[in-house]
Amino acid sequence: MDKVRIGVIGLGNMGAFHAAYLNSIEGARLTAVCDVDRARVDRACKDRDIAGFQTYQQLIDSGAVDAVLVATPHFQHGEIARAAFAKGLHVLTEKPMAVTIGDARRTLDAHAKSPHLGFAMMFQMRTFPMYRKLRELIADGELGEISRITWLITDWFRTWTYYGSGGWRATWAGEGGGVLLNQCPHNLDLLPWITALMPGRITAVATIGKTHPIEVEDEVSAILEYPDGAVGHFVTTTGEAPGTNRLEIVGDRGKLVLERGRIVFTRTRKGVREIRETSPEAFASVEAWDIDIPYGTDSREPHTIITQNFVNAILKDEALICPGAEGAKGLEIGNAMLMAGITRAPVNLPLDGGAYEQLLKDLTAKYGGRKTVQARPDAVTDITASFKH
Repeated sequence: MDKVRIGVIGLGNMGAFHAAYLNSIEGARLTAVCDVDRARVDRACKDRDIAGFQTYQQLIDSGAVDAVLVATPHFQHGEIARAAFAKGLHVLTEKPMAVTIGDARRTLDAHAKSPHLGFAMMFQMRTFPMYRKLRELIADGELGEISRITWLITDWFRTWTYYGSGGWRATWAGEGGGVLLNQCPHNLDLLPWITALMPGRITAVATIGKTHPIEVEDEVSAILEYPDGAVGHFVTTTGEAPGTNRLEIVGDRGKLVLERGRIVFTRTRKGVREIRETSPEAFASVEAWDIDIPYGTDSREPHTIITQNFVNAILKDEALICPGAEGAKGLEIGNAMLMAGITRAPVNLPLDGGAYEQLLKDLTAKYGGRKTVQARPDAVTDITASFKH
């Protein structure tokens, strides 16, 4: 194979975006598209020598593709990936991997039966130089043993008009969740990727429709406990402005802070544990320096980096930037945050997938239909905001 024939499933904002650049990916060719909306399919096929379908199964069974790029509503991601694996197709899927960790595990089990097939997640923020630099510093031991991870990510401000822009939006049946599943998957993916740590226990406070007339969570504050004693904090909302995006990672050799595109490493001259345990001074000061960490730039469009990597993995056995299996990590953390936040009870990881799926059923029964905001005739929307979800 010298060209990977790719079919795009789902032609909403993101699917149409991917379809537009696919033929510019070295070693790739767009050969098919699929959407339940026939008009979208017709637009995508116009002036292109590609096949158009209205069901994903038709596309998968067509023989027209070697791989699929999944850009449908959340609940379909798992079932489409599994159907593709069963047909011997490679899969690149938009985030999240699934709505529930149970469904994600079913997808991983399906892929395990055909491990030769490529399976990747569209977590393009892993390509951002600033996050790659943080990961590199931690992996190289510059920070020492991590003791605290705090991410205040409250700059997801959304209006009532935003939530009224789609009947499926901000509903349990349509999206399966709120700020954690819609706005924060990238942040939740980056937490374990940057630090190489997974929490073992989570407690949280989550609020349903605190600042919007919706039926899903729009504010969450969580505490993450890690097996080695480190503690994490994750605070997010869509109701706060101007909001904050500040990531702090504290270790034995200082503190890394990422905020407003700047990485500052407050580096201690000696290990904090050594000073704490051996200093004869009761109020010892810890000598430290503030260092601005350069991280370079990358002019390439991030989504295309992930797609090119996916194609290279198929054709050249290149290591994936985000293997499918890693897509389950952030999802599990988000599921656990929501479960802990709604029940106000600690949740242990690995998360009980069946218990979480029952929670979603209970939430749907209790809150389903409580979203009251409707689309406004004078609504102004920005398509670029849709790329952020």
